[in-house]
Amino acid sequence: MARIAVGGFQHETNTFAPLKATWADFERADAWPGFVRGPQLIEAVEGFNIPIAGAVQALQILGHELVPLCWCSAPPSSYVEEAAYERVAGAIIEDLRAQGPVDGVYLDLHGAMVAEHFEDGEGELMRRIRAVIGQQTPLVTSLDYHTNMTAEMVRHASAMLGYRTYPHVDMAETGGRAARLLDRMLRDRRPLYKAHRQLDFLIPLVWQCTSTEPARSIFELIAEIERGSDRSGAVTGSHNQGIVSITHTPGFPPADIAQCGPALVVYGRDKEAAEAAADRLYSFIREREPAFAGRLWTPDEAVGEAMRLAQTATRPVLLADIQDNPGAGGRSDTVGLLRALIAHRARGAVIGMIVDPAAVQAATAIGEDAVLERGIGAAVGFAGETPVERPWRVARLASGVFTGSGPMYGGAKFRIGPMALLTDEESGVSAVLACRRIQAVDQEMFRHVGVEPASVPVLALKSTVHFRAHFEPIAEAVLCVQSPGAHVTDPEELPYRNLRKGIRLRPQGPVRC
Repeated sequence: MARIAVGGFQHETNTFAPLKATWADFERADAWPGFVRGPQLIEAVEGFNIPIAGAVQALQILGHELVPLCWCSAPPSSYVEEAAYERVAGAIIEDLRAQGPVDGVYLDLHGAMVAEHFEDGEGELMRRIRAVIGQQTPLVTSLDYHTNMTAEMVRHASAMLGYRTYPHVDMAETGGRAARLLDRMLRDRRPLYKAHRQLDFLIPLVWQCTSTEPARSIFELIAEIERGSDRSGAVTGSHNQGIVSITHTPGFPPADIAQCGPALVVYGRDKEAAEAAADRLYSFIREREPAFAGRLWTPDEAVGEAMRLAQTATRPVLLADIQDNPGAGGRSDTVGLLRALIAHRARGAVIGMIVDPAAVQAATAIGEDAVLERGIGAAVGFAGETPVERPWRVARLASGVFTGSGPMYGGAKFRIGPMALLTDEESGVSAVLACRRIQAVDQEMFRHVGVEPASVPVLALKSTVHFRAHFEPIAEAVLCVQSPGAHVTDPEELPYRNLRKGIRLRPQGPVRC
C-alpha cells in the first residue's frame, strides 16, 4: 500500500472572453462541488462524473492510503485572477508539504488554464509540486480533451491521461485510468519514456467531436496502437515493446498562448517504440486535416431550415448556438438566435439557457402567468446586442436545484439559482432563463421548468458539442449556428498576440505570421 496525494484544480480559459475567474467562482458549487479541502474531499466528489471521483474510487479499490489535498473548478471564462490562482495553488503546496512525504501524486487538471500571471497554469503548478516531491516521485494527471498540452506539462508530469470522448462522457473513467497507471508505475518502479508532438494547425471545437470523423478514427487508431494491432487486426508488436498509454488532445483554440493547439504524447517502456508510435499518430492526424470542417448556419438560415424540417419531423430539430457556449467562456446571454426564432415565428421553439439574473428576479417577483414587460438577455451587450423586448408570459418558475440524468451530468446536483420559463405568446417562442452560467447539456435543465425536450419541435441549445451526449439521441437533425458569442468558432477571427508563428489558424487555413 502506498500513500498517494490526490487533488485537483480545473479551469478552461478563453482569454478572449469578457469575464475573469475569481476566487468566488472556484469556491461555489454549481453542477459540481465547490472548493473542498482536506478529508472531506473524498466524500464530496463521490458519485460525480469527474476525474477525481474515478481516481479516488480506483485507488481505494487498489488498497492505497489517500492523502486528500484540495479540489475545485470554475466555469470556463477569461483569465484566472492571480489571487484565485495563488489561493488554490498555495493550498495544494501547503498541504502537500504538511502531509508528506508521499509515494505518488494524482492531480485532476484541465490542461487549458491561463492565469493573469502565468500563461501555462498547469505547467507552473506541476513545477511547484516537483519542487516539493522531487523528480523520482510519480506525478500522474488526468486532462480534459481540450488541453493545450505544453512541453512544460510533459516534462513535469510522469504521465498525463486525457479524455477520449467529446462530449465528455468518460471523465470519471479517465481518472480511473490515471489512477491505475500510477499504481502500475509504483509497482514497476521505473519511469516511462515520453514522445511528445505538437500539431501545426488549430482545430475549432465544433469539429472536434469524437462521435464523428475524423476524430473517431483517430481514437480508434490510438486504441489499436495500445492493443498492439494495426487497423486490420494484425499484431504489430507494439504491446510487447511496451506502449503503455497514449493521449491526444485537440486543443482549446480561444487561448492566446504560445503553445495553444493540438498535441499528443506517447508513454512507453521502449524509447524507439514510443517515438515510432508518436510519429505514426502524428502523420495520421496530419493526413486528416481537411476533414476537420463542416457547415455552419447563420441564425436566419438555421431557423428557416429547422422550421422546414419540423413540418415532417417526429423528433426535435436541434440548433446549437455554438459561439455563446458557456462551456468555452461564453456569457450564455447573447440573443441573435432568439431574435431569429421570434422573427420567423417559430411557434413551439424553446431556447436555453439564457443567463439573466435580473430578468429571473423580476419574473419571480410578479409570479407565474403574469406578463413581464422588459427585455431579456444581452446583459453584457456582446457585439453591441441589446435585450429582447417583448411582453413575456411567465410560464414557469423553478428553484434551479435538481439532479442531472444525462451521460455527462448524471447524478450531478445542480444548484444554479432560480430559473424561469418565459414565453412570447405572439411568436410562440419560449426561453429558459437561469442565474448562473451552465452549458445546456442535460435534459433536466428543461424539464425543471416544465419543458419536455423530446416534445419540442425546435430546440436551441447554448452549447458547441457537449449537448450531443443527451440530446442527439432524441433529435431529428442538428444544425450548428454561428450567432454572436465570446467563443469565436473560427480561430482566424481571433486577435492573437502570443500564439507561436508558423501554425495554421484553422485546418488548411492561413499561417500565423
